[in-house]
Amino acid sequence: MQESDKPSRKKQFFPINTDLRYYLKTHGRETALPVSYNDLLHIAYAVPILDKAGKDTLWEKALYDKEHWSNIKQGLINLYAILKTEGDYSFTKHLDVARVDYCTFGNSHPFRIRIVNRYNDNYDHYYIKREDASRVYGLELEHILSPNRMSFYTHKGTLVEEHIAGIPGDVFIRDYFERTETNKIRIAKEFVKFNERCFLRLLGDMRSYNFVVAITPDIEDYQYRIRAIDFDQQSYEGRKNLYLPQFFKENNPFVELTLKYLNAESIEQYRAEERTLIAYRIAASRYRIMDLLKIMSKDQISTDEKRVQLKNELGEHFQTTAFNRCKTMGELVKTVLRVALRPYLSRIQRNLGKIID
Repeated sequence: MQESDKPSRKKQFFPINTDLRYYLKTHGRETALPVSYNDLLHIAYAVPILDKAGKDTLWEKALYDKEHWSNIKQGLINLYAILKTEGDYSFTKHLDVARVDYCTFGNSHPFRIRIVNRYNDNYDHYYIKREDASRVYGLELEHILSPNRMSFYTHKGTLVEEHIAGIPGDVFIRDYFERTETNKIRIAKEFVKFNERCFLRLLGDMRSYNFVVAITPDIEDYQYRIRAIDFDQQSYEGRKNLYLPQFFKENNPFVELTLKYLNAESIEQYRAEERTLIAYRIAASRYRIMDLLKIMSKDQISTDEKRVQLKNELGEHFQTTAFNRCKTMGELVKTVLRVALRPYLSRIQRNLGKIID
């Protein structure tokens, strides 16, 4: 990729406005949190975390002085209960905080909290980040338009997200592509569908280390699901190709696999399948998605320069002037969905009418 084709190195953070805050409260995303992002910034010192091969993971183990740790430890446990059980603290007595990790790579500088069950040493993770409107829009669009359900909460500048399980895309390329049991045709199919999902809702920067691959055993074989894990670049960039995972060099092995095992007709079939599924999800959650896109369409989550560039490139891609009137990135998302899914939504509406009749 050209330097100008790469995602912005430093993405601007955007505040959550009053309308979005009300939406989050209405849909159970806003709640009082016992620990904030700023609470975790009081790190006494940190130790780099290395992988099994001794390579720097870009994460650091954060350590706190005794007094501060005693103030936040139980809060981190309670926060896990809020995320997992809507605040039922009855089981928290056997939970402990095994580690707090801090990442200085990328834009969001998240904290990763490892919660461990003291009875059986089973552990789980969740993330604490700075609140950012574009990231929140990304999480909500993923929840509504993708096959994946997202669990997250916001409160006074803090965003808490559940851990998304799966094999990081770059690790999957390195360790799974050449295994004999790997079904390469199904991986190719899923990459086509993932590519379509990202483009239709304008989720950018889906390089291999920003998504995971979940493997599910199936009858005599395996199924694969690619899931985004980074929503920082929701409707932010001006280049259309930055919303298509196929154009990132880090994803070339997935692209080569697709070109090797799928012909043009199969690719179009899988794109149509994914558009149909997204159309069904919109029909099923039409009031919620309408509310979200209405708020998003009035919000400023990118620069005018990027919006104008993307507006022009999308108009050229879809061969329509429908994007000319778009004054925000939210309006661009709404217009992409309307233009790309119009025939699919029309068929669904006709079929629903037949059922009702």
